[in-house]
Amino acid sequence: MTFSDIFKSSFLEKATEASILDIVIAMALAFAVGLFIFFVYKKTFAGVMYSASFGVSIMAMTLITTLIILAVTSNVVLSLGMVGALSIVRFRTAVKEPLDIAFLFWSISAGIVIGAGLLPLAVIGSVIIGLVLFLFVSRKNTHTPYIIVLSLDSDAAEIAAIAALRSKTQKMLIKSKTVSKNGIELTAEVRITDMSARLVNELLEIEGVRNASLVSYNGEYTA
Repeated sequence: MTFSDIFKSSFLEKATEASILDIVIAMALAFAVGLFIFFVYKKTFAGVMYSASFGVSIMAMTLITTLIILAVTSNVVLSLGMVGALSIVRFRTAVKEPLDIAFLFWSISAGIVIGAGLLPLAVIGSVIIGLVLFLFVSRKNTHTPYIIVLSLDSDAAEIAAIAALRSKTQKMLIKSKTVSKNGIELTAEVRITDMSARLVNELLEIEGVRNASLVSYNGEYTA
């Protein structure tokens, strides 16, 4: 056994197998694609509260996934151990917006494709996904749904209020009606075309309408 055999390490031999240039190119492209995903997420966000940390996590996930795939593709034995190690990972953070799941899968898929060396697929696919999201998610709906809650004194006020709602809105649908000795409480879903809250003021001018509330509504939560 010679002096060089004593300091010979299989770990160092494996380290020399990885191309530094390939790693730099893959990680740089993963950073660019992750930054593009973060930009699309920021511009198309339509939820209640924007989370900057989630956007940064999307970009970091693209880099981390690329790094893992680079390691997996370089060694078959390592890939089997990596699958076993990652199978015990559990995420406990709840995803509040359904669209956030699409961004998570997008960042993971981009990292996998870049790590596998399919660079044109990663770039072209990300551009197409970004354009689709810009087209459908960021498009403003001119018929925004709202919930109107009215407190009425009598049946005559109810008839007048419903007539006003039908004439001033694109669509009106009664959601609930509560009748008590103190009066009538009416809840209706409406579509306002001009994006103006003037309708509430006009409803209060009707005789018998005590209170009127306008709440933004998207079918899942109020904001």
